[in-house]
Amino acid sequence: MEYRMTVMYIEIVCFMSCLCGWILVCSTIPTDFWMVSEDSGSVLMTADFYHNLWKDCMTDGTGVTVCKDYASMMALSVYLHVCRALTVCSVITGFFGGVLTLIGMKCTKIGGSETASARVTFAAGITYLVSAFCGMITYTWWANRSISDFLNPAYLQLKYELGAAIFIGWGGSFLLLFGGMVLSYFSGKECFQSSSLKRPLRPFTYGSSRSDDKDWSDLEQGHLCLSWWETLVAFFAGGYTRRPIPLSSCLYIQYEARTG
Repeated sequence: MEYRMTVMYIEIVCFMSCLCGWILVCSTIPTDFWMVSEDSGSVLMTADFYHNLWKDCMTDGTGVTVCKDYASMMALSVYLHVCRALTVCSVITGFFGGVLTLIGMKCTKIGGSETASARVTFAAGITYLVSAFCGMITYTWWANRSISDFLNPAYLQLKYELGAAIFIGWGGSFLLLFGGMVLSYFSGKECFQSSSLKRPLRPFTYGSSRSDDKDWSDLEQGHLCLSWWETLVAFFAGGYTRRPIPLSSCLYIQYEARTG
């Protein structure tokens, strides 16, 4: 019971972390400051230029801001198209990750049984990881492109620095990555252990080793011969409610079956 409560609180923390990260990633889409012009070496520069995934903007010395969408979608570079697609995929997968988390969390009791809820939560964690990687690739690629142009002495056009949206996106992607990893670890451990406990185990009982007609009288009374790690997993996962035979008894029974 205490373990279940601990996992429930961990799921809530992970969900809040992923939700905050998803909101931060979403906020970078309408933000104009992905790249900001660098004018430290120019005395005559009276305007600031900045742009994002969708448009170019300029603010003159009087404070007037003018933004213009990209003229042609087909004329854009592949790099910009990929960044757009990855950002949209990050937002979409993060949304579905939140929906799956709400269904599979232990505190909501919507996903059904414990095993089904764990599987749904595990799927939510994987979805959050996909969202985090899509966002991390986008912002890192954009930053690498900007830094490469800025440090290239042969690049004679206007140089840009990293804008606030890149750092916000990095923070949101990290929160998604953290929440998705922790959520996948705990839920995956629970659902995979539950699946392994469902596989048929051949019980070794004294009655079965002495008779040729497979008399499972000890099994019907609730005695299962498990190894030490299977007994431990069954105890914590709650997969068995019957009393297992200790490992020492199992070894003794198997020895009697071979020598008797």
